[in-house]
Amino acid sequence: MSLHWFALTHACAAAAIALTAMPRALAQQVPVFRGGIDLVNVAVTVTDRKGALVADLGLEDFEIREDGRRQTITYFLAGDPVAGAAPSLHLGVLLDVSESMAGEIGFARTAAIKFLNALERAADMTVVDFDTEVRVARFTQGDFPRLVERIRQQKVSGLTALYDAIGVYLDGADRQDGRTIMLLYTDGGDTRSTLTLPELVELLKASDATVYAIGSLAHQSLSSRLPQERVLRQIAEVTGGQAFFPTSVKELDKVYDQVLAEIRAQYTIGYLSTNGKADGSWRKVDVKLNKPGLRIRARKGYFAPYKP
Repeated sequence: MSLHWFALTHACAAAAIALTAMPRALAQQVPVFRGGIDLVNVAVTVTDRKGALVADLGLEDFEIREDGRRQTITYFLAGDPVAGAAPSLHLGVLLDVSESMAGEIGFARTAAIKFLNALERAADMTVVDFDTEVRVARFTQGDFPRLVERIRQQKVSGLTALYDAIGVYLDGADRQDGRTIMLLYTDGGDTRSTLTLPELVELLKASDATVYAIGSLAHQSLSSRLPQERVLRQIAEVTGGQAFFPTSVKELDKVYDQVLAEIRAQYTIGYLSTNGKADGSWRKVDVKLNKPGLRIRARKGYFAPYKP
């Protein structure tokens, strides 16, 4: 996938970009799975019937099928191993700083910093703050003080370019190898983006990111809140992630703790597809467990490599 309306220089510890519009023709490009990579990786979260995370399963407990055909698992990683034993972990925090966030931006900033500080194993951390515009900065662990300063300096203004912000982050994350986690915090629906929701969903399906969305919507009317909850659930669930809806900013710490626990309990399963066609088609992936009573959350498929 290549969306050339965004470029992030890897040589810089942090780079800031403001986007006010994106050409619709580019947004409508058909995304394809990352070319040249034959190993299909699927991030999997397992819970019991009460919703408690299960992190002690082995490779023999899983079965994976692509378009109904059973695949041979060639890579398996359980939980959060010691540094050096796992793919690089890339974190992204997308923070809504539009004008409607005025009453809770202080707490949101503090919670985001706490979340990033808790994952010391991350190779890098990308902060995307958005209102009418979208701004991006990427930091290494050594740049953490500068990251904190950037988040603390955020001021609220403007409209909400939610879909564009996610699209910008996904394009940068697509150039990274390893495991990608995106945390989104917003208090409202999109009021500005060039990307539409269906276009964004296609980009999410083509990415390797697992998205956790936090919607602070309690202050809105029921008629306004329900459609926005559906959108945030769709954004998260298409990637195998989850959406949360705290009733107050005081509940944010609990939500962040739950997301951290999920990241640390997540399984990574890889296989070489038995379908050798490089046709860019959508391939349905089903992950199943050989143990009863457990539930799985994972992305539903991927786009095959494409060679014209």
